[in-house]
Formats: sequence, C-alpha cells, structure tokens
Amino acid sequence: MKLPTHLETSIENLIQQAWQIRVENFPAEIEFVLPKRTKSISVTGTYCELNCAHCGGHYLKGMLPLSKNLEDLDYDSFLISGGCDKNGKVPIRPYMQILKKLKQHRRFNFHVGLLDEEDMEGLEEIADVISFDFVGDDATIREVYGLEKTVEDYLRTYRQLKKLVRVVPHISIGLRCGTLSGEFKALELLKNEGVDELVFIVFIPTHGTKLAHCSPPPIENVLHVLATARIMFPDIPIHLGCMRPGGAYRKQLDPLALRCGINKLVTPAPQAKEEAINLGLTIKHGEECCAL
Repeated sequence: MKLPTHLETSIENLIQQAWQIRVENFPAEIEFVLPKRTKSISVTGTYCELNCAHCGGHYLKGMLPLSKNLEDLDYDSFLISGGCDKNGKVPIRPYMQILKKLKQHRRFNFHVGLLDEEDMEGLEEIADVISFDFVGDDATIREVYGLEKTVEDYLRTYRQLKKLVRVVPHISIGLRCGTLSGEFKALELLKNEGVDELVFIVFIPTHGTKLAHCSPPPIENVLHVLATARIMFPDIPIHLGCMRPGGAYRKQLDPLALRCGINKLVTPAPQAKEEAINLGLTIKHGEECCAL
C-alpha cells in the first residue's frame, strides 16, 4: 500500500527502516486476531470510582460482572478487569477466591492498574499475564486518569509485577486528547527496564466522556510511534490491540501498521489482509486476547 502523500519523508524513511528490521528478525507471517475465545470480566460491574476522562466507565458496560455463574461459560480465557478506585488500582484481592474457582483450565489476562505490593498477593497463582497500562507523562496521568501519581509510580508497579508474573505493557497512543504526550518516553523507560512484548492501542474519542470532543491521533503520529518501537525493540513481538478507532481510520491505519513491523493485529480491517499478501506475509489466525 502506498503511503499517503501528506506523510513526511522522515516518517516514510522510518517505516522503511522498521520493516527491514522486522524482515531480519521474524518469519514472514502476521497473526490476525479475532478474540472470540476470550471474555472480558469486570470485578466491579459497571462501577468505577476514578471515572477517567477517556473512558468514564463506558467500556465496563461491555464486560460481564464477576459471579459464580461464569464457571460454565465456554471460553478459553478471561480478561479480568474492572473499574479503578481513587488510587488507580482495580480491586482484585477481595475477589481472589472467586477467581481461583473460575480459572479451572482457562487462562487469565489481568488488567490491574496501580496495585500496591500487598494487593498483588496471590496473583502469581492464577495470572497467566498482566496487561499493564504504561504511561510516560505526568501531565497525562493527572489530566486523563485524574490521578496524583507520576511516571515513577507506574515504573514501581511494573517492576514489582514483573517479579511475580509475565507482564505485557500497553501503551495508548494519543491518550491526551489525541496528541502525543509521553509515548516515546515510555518506550525509553521500558527499553531500560526490559520488556518481552509490547501492545499498542490508540485513543478513541468516546461519546459521553470528557474527551468526546477530541479527535483521534493523526495516522502519521501512530505510525511514528509504531515504527520507532520496532526500531528500538528489534526482536520482541509488537502488537496493535483491539482498542483503536474503527471505520475509515482503521482502514487507513491497519495496512500501514503492518509495514511498521507489528506481529499481531486485532480485528483487522479488510485492507490489512490485502497488504499482508502484498508484503508476502503468511496470515495466521488467533482467537484469544493478543497478550495471551
């Protein structure tokens, strides 16, 4: 797929460099994920004390509330999430016994927020992976999450979780009302800390939230981040996750994201398949959350 003419030459060169690095380090294949075998569960139902500016509890409505009745559901894995308290953590610990019974032969992907060390107790027994939102900008933490926390708090939580279980950092591109604010800093910090896998998501202006009036980040900014990540992390899997705008935005982004060197693409636009064929990539298919 030809890059849009408005893209700066520097971005085009960056994408070409990223693609070459991917070719040198990975097989010629791409995984398209339709996560129908993973179900999202909220331990807090639709309640979220934090009420973040970009979400406002909207996405909790699409999750099943945690209950004993979930044990018979026919899914291979669960994403265990929920609303955050005022300190930015999902209250997992009070529900640990229910979660242990629910796990059985399923895999668990946890979204836990800024857990304290004591709240992590027992996670290593049932968590297969932690999806950890990693933010590289203090102002974004305050303005979007409404937290009086800093990047150092995110680093501290990341370090502690890594001691217990596999952690996959998630970086949201354009979270601060569609503008870049700390994404590259996050990459630098994670490079220093060590990371085995990365997932990127893209800010979605969501009706009824404080940031509903914003626009998603320009496509070229997303490509800049993705290509930079591939160059900085030449040999780890990099994925573009399910949380990103749909419609025309996704149709343009997805095929170009392949050229930035990603390894997985969740719920791809049809144009991504065409581009995969053009790039000589064999298409594989996945049915669970991309972090699993």
